Amino acid sequence: MDVCWEEFGWERLGNGSGRRRLPGWDATTALVAGADGVLLLDTGSTLREGVELRTQAEALLGRRVTHIALSHPHFDHVLGTAAFSGAEVYGAVGTAELLGRHGAEELRADALRHGMGEADATAAADALVAPRHQVSGEWTLDLGGGLQVLLANVGPGHTGHDLAVLVPGTPVVVLCGDLVEESGEPQAGRDSVPSHWPAALDRLLELGGEEALYVPGHGAVVDAAFVRAQRDGLAARFGVS
Repeated sequence: MDVCWEEFGWERLGNGSGRRRLPGWDATTALVAGADGVLLLDTGSTLREGVELRTQAEALLGRRVTHIALSHPHFDHVLGTAAFSGAEVYGAVGTAELLGRHGAEELRADALRHGMGEADATAAADALVAPRHQVSGEWTLDLGGGLQVLLANVGPGHTGHDLAVLVPGTPVVVLCGDLVEESGEPQAGRDSVPSHWPAALDRLLELGGEEALYVPGHGAVVDAAFVRAQRDGLAARFGVS
């Protein structure tokens, strides 16, 4: 199937994959389509944004999203998940517990601090969906037609629960979440684990290799040299090797 990604403001990546930079916080969401299944990485910051992504995915691909991978448990990446009824949801181990009732209130408060309207923040937090499947190492998803994508728990780093997605092909595509950021300095909040962040980027580079496209959680697609430079900058910033 020839997907017209650009028609809906998406960027073509490779091997049945594309991504969109969402308005507001410039968060990346990505679709990977196989013959039998469709994976969405991250679901937006509100239920309305999740519904928009669901509608666009169905228009682009002619079918529903079957699998969702949450790159990390921050509001701008997970609060649209409830819009995807029936999808199997994956996250790094520990994410489900974190997104329990207490976690939902924290996400709501964080969204409000960043300027989200109260009605949107409350509705999304009340409907918050935690991952059913928790990835402790690596998990291969067979999307059909020979397309097998790898979910890799490469953290901690940006948070204690960072999940990356590797899409095979030429080029290989690595969906990095906020382990990599291009549109600004990497954000190290109170839930980050700086001592392990450089090692997480080493693992991304090991998975993707030198010729891969690395898709950051915020900003333009980058190459291995950019990831390596960001890794070295984080190591210097936090005094780790």
